[in-house]
Formats: sequence, C-alpha cells, structure tokens
Amino acid sequence: MDPWPGAKPVEIRTELLYMESLERGYERSFESRVLLAKPDYVVLDRTLFYPLGGGQDWDTGVLSPTDREPLRVTEVTKRGPVKHVVGAGHGLAEGDVVRGEIDWERRYAHMRMHTAQHLVSGLAYEMFGGTRTVGNQLHADRSRIDFRPVDFTEAMLKDLEAAANDVVRAGCDVVASTMTRAEVNAELPEDRTNMDLLPKSVQELRVIRIGDDVDLCPCAGTHVQNTREIGEVQVLGRRSKGSGTQRVEYTLAGLGG
Repeated sequence: MDPWPGAKPVEIRTELLYMESLERGYERSFESRVLLAKPDYVVLDRTLFYPLGGGQDWDTGVLSPTDREPLRVTEVTKRGPVKHVVGAGHGLAEGDVVRGEIDWERRYAHMRMHTAQHLVSGLAYEMFGGTRTVGNQLHADRSRIDFRPVDFTEAMLKDLEAAANDVVRAGCDVVASTMTRAEVNAELPEDRTNMDLLPKSVQELRVIRIGDDVDLCPCAGTHVQNTREIGEVQVLGRRSKGSGTQRVEYTLAGLGG
C-alpha cells in the first residue's frame, strides 16, 4: 500500500555537464552515481554524454564500474530521464559509482557539424531572402539541413559554401550564454532564430552566438569555440523534399564522406 496516497513520484534528474559551458563540452571523462538501474539501461546523477535531440546524434563511450570491466554505452536518449543504454546483464545497481568516458572522435565531429549547421543556416537566411531552416540531422560523417522556401541552384550552393568557409577562415568566436526570449527577439526576427517554434512558456534560453553578428540561435547542443575548428565546409548536393523545401547535404574536411 502506498504510504503517502496521492503523493507525486520523485522526478529523477541528471545534471548535464556539457550544458554548463562550451568548455565543458571538450571534457572526455567524469565520475557519476547510478540513480536508477533497469534491465538494459541506467540513469546517472550527472553525465557528459549527449542524448539524441535537436537533430544531433547521441554520444557513445563506456561506463566503468569500480570493480568490473567497462560497459559499452551504445545509445543515449532523453525520453523522460537521460538513459544510458548499456545492454542486458550490465550488473549495475542504484548507488554504484562509475567513471564515464565518451568517444571523443564522435563527440568532436558532432561539435563541428552542429556549429557548421548554425553557420550555414544563418547565412542562407541572410543570402536568400529569409529562407528558413525547418529541419536538420547531424551525424559524425555527413549532415543535412532542410530549407524552406527556396529553390537552390548550383551557383547559389557554391555561394553559400564560399560564404561559410569565409567565416570559418575568419576564426569567429562561438559563445554560449543565457538570454531571455525578449532579448533574442530584440536582436533578430523570430523566424530568423526559429523562436516562433518554441513554446511561449519558455522565457529563458541557452543561445549560441557566432561572431558579433554572424548567427544567434537558441540551442542545447554541443559546439566548438571558434569557427576555425569547423574545417572546410563541403556541400555535397541538394534534393527536393516537396512544398518548396530542399534538403542540402554537407560534410567537413577531415571527416569521412
């Protein structure tokens, strides 16, 4: 029998270490305690692992218990609490202390890809009459952005690629900060930042700024600290997604294509 009838269940929360600053996104290992252990996943009290969301793929890596072999983290999701999928028979229990280590090559590729997406999306809006980013999917080897309304020509894509690489070479700083909804709207139109897609109840936002005036956008993803880290942006092509929407694929120099 429930000793406290009608009591609300305690919400399990994981401290997202990478959200504290862009610098923390470069960290590779951390210590944590297991809050919840299920047959094939665990929930930790703190983590550096990025869960699937915002178009960005999840981090992979290992969790190392103090008395056992490391467990491979194959997927991280945030449907409810942040779940680190480690497979059946993991043997972890609530209260266990583990050391986590992320796969750095995959994490850094996602950081570069995500900052590149912000850069390309911001430039496309300015260069092509307010074309909006209506979707994106970021992977470690190649990524895609969906734009609307637009009908890209090869020349337009070459101009977009060249403009992005000009900003990369300029070495613009990338900064994360907290701004109110009103502050963001005072700088840029709502459709420029996709602010109109966020619930009106959200008033304080983590935002990513590239340079002084290159781009500003609410985002909870991981990013590099300077555009030079992105590497050369290489547009791979485009295809129609119907209703005035076009999908542009790109990769970055130094990544698999």
